[in-house]
Amino acid sequence: MSEFPAVIFDMDGVLVDSYNAHYESWQRLAAERGFKFTRAQFLTTFGRVSREVIVECGLLDAPTPEAIAEIDDAKELHFRDILREDFRAMDGARELIDALAAEGIPIAVGSSGPLENVDLVIDLLSKRDHLKAVVTARDVTRGKPHPEVFLKAAAGLEVEPRNCVVIEDAQAGIAAAHAASMVCIALVSAGHTDEELSAADQVVHSLRDLSPASIRDTFQQLIP
Repeated sequence: MSEFPAVIFDMDGVLVDSYNAHYESWQRLAAERGFKFTRAQFLTTFGRVSREVIVECGLLDAPTPEAIAEIDDAKELHFRDILREDFRAMDGARELIDALAAEGIPIAVGSSGPLENVDLVIDLLSKRDHLKAVVTARDVTRGKPHPEVFLKAAAGLEVEPRNCVVIEDAQAGIAAAHAASMVCIALVSAGHTDEELSAADQVVHSLRDLSPASIRDTFQQLIP
C-alpha cells in the first residue's frame, strides 16, 4: 500500500474566498484606467491568469508585454488591498491545516497566483509554520492544466507525486493534478459547480467535510 499522502492546497477558492475580491479588483482597475470589465467577462475568465484575461478581453489597445505586465501588476495590487481590508478564509481552512499538521502530514500550497498574493494569504491565515513547501507563478514556466506547479510542490515536500492529494476548485487544477498522477479532491466554491468539477476523484462543498482520516480513505481507495 502507498504511503499516507501529502496534501497540496490550491489557494484561490480553497484557502481564501477570493471570488468577490478578484471581481472588485477588476472593477477598481477598470474605473482607474477607463475601460469596462463586465460581470459576464469575469464569469467566463474567472480562474484564468490575469495576463491572459487582459489580452482575451481586449483591455489594452496595444497589448505589448510591458503594458500587459504593468496593468496586471496594478490589478494585483488592488486585489491585495481588498484582501487586507476584508480577508475571508475559506470555512474550515485553518482547522483542516491544523488537523493535518497535528498528524505530521506534509502540507504545501501550489498556486498559479503571484508570489505576493500567495504570501499575503498565508500570512493572513497565520499558518506558514505548517507549510513545508510553497509554489507560485514565479516558480513555474507553464500554468495549469500543466502539472508543473504540483510536481514542484511534491519535490519541495520530498514525496513522490503519486503520494500526494491535491485540493482544488477549478477544472484546470483538477487536470493538472491528474497529469501529475495525484489524487484530486475538488471543493465547490463561488463561480464553480459540481458538474464542472466532476472529473475530480471526490467533490465536497466545504473543507469541513474533510479530515486527515477522510483524505486517507479517499487516497487508499484510489491508490493501491
